[in-house]
Amino acid sequence: MQAKLIQGDAAFSELADVWDVLARDGMTNTPFQTRKYQEIWWRNLHPDTALLLTIVVTDDDGRPCAIGCFYVVGRRIHFNGCTEESDYLDLICSAEYAKSAWAALLDLLCSADAPSWDVMDFCNVPENSLTRAALPRLAEERGLLFAEEQHEVCPVIALPDDFETYLNGLNGRQRREIRRKFRRAAGVGAEMALVGPDDDLETAVNDFLGLLQKSTFEKRDWLNDGRRAMFHETAQAAMAENALQLLFMEVEGKRAAALFNFDYNGRIWVYNSGLDPASFGSLSLGVVLTAKAIEKAIGDGRVEFDFLRGNENYKYQFGAKDDRIYRLRLKRNEQ
Repeated sequence: MQAKLIQGDAAFSELADVWDVLARDGMTNTPFQTRKYQEIWWRNLHPDTALLLTIVVTDDDGRPCAIGCFYVVGRRIHFNGCTEESDYLDLICSAEYAKSAWAALLDLLCSADAPSWDVMDFCNVPENSLTRAALPRLAEERGLLFAEEQHEVCPVIALPDDFETYLNGLNGRQRREIRRKFRRAAGVGAEMALVGPDDDLETAVNDFLGLLQKSTFEKRDWLNDGRRAMFHETAQAAMAENALQLLFMEVEGKRAAALFNFDYNGRIWVYNSGLDPASFGSLSLGVVLTAKAIEKAIGDGRVEFDFLRGNENYKYQFGAKDDRIYRLRLKRNEQ
């Protein structure tokens, strides 16, 4: 195998024909590996002094079989997208080529052709990724120190074939609470609305961001200009790929709760949420919207509902179980 290094954002156009083909066949096939997501994150949120490094690995016939998209800052190499906004990150590569592609990639990064670095710090690697199996031995063979730690969890619901079966799998109290809140929301005419391709997407995203800011002080402070731009651009890209699920609970024409989800690869990915606690607060519309989103996912034939990173208690009340994500570090021996 051969590895080629591309510095800067020209990689996104140079690899446009193969990037998403490899991502869809990848051992970690999530919205965060797609070319548009990677490009949008880099454009809006990369550290000021970072250098983008993209490595394409080709097989013996010269066909691309893996893409590693990284940035280097402060002599540390990270996955592009690390860390807060991208819940799953990995080498873009099928399981078949994972070990050999990582070997070629590490050889290039350890060569004189790569920028200087001291540590490779890879965040948000899924528990079942073959990256975790390959890197310890490959690091040892190249004289690198390897360390791994659990970084966070992503609570996920395995969805059954129908909503009643899902509800019956919850504990009795939660099941009764969901049904009670459904009735209360219906009593005031609250309805779920899905933003579609014919709707005003810019206004819808602005409404979502307004609700996100109202949710908590932490979200208000987190939402800077770069993240605001990323939501808008990501929504446009996902809508174009039929992968955006932007949902609102509306009461009397007012948007009171929202979910910004991806509908991708048979799974719903709950990217972020918003809620106006001052409007219809007693109706628990955030809970109602999440339950209705689960109901819709089941009705649409999706197999999993992924709350993404964070161990907030409400996720487990909906029946989610933890998938773990890991942080992997490769360090030069002299450091």
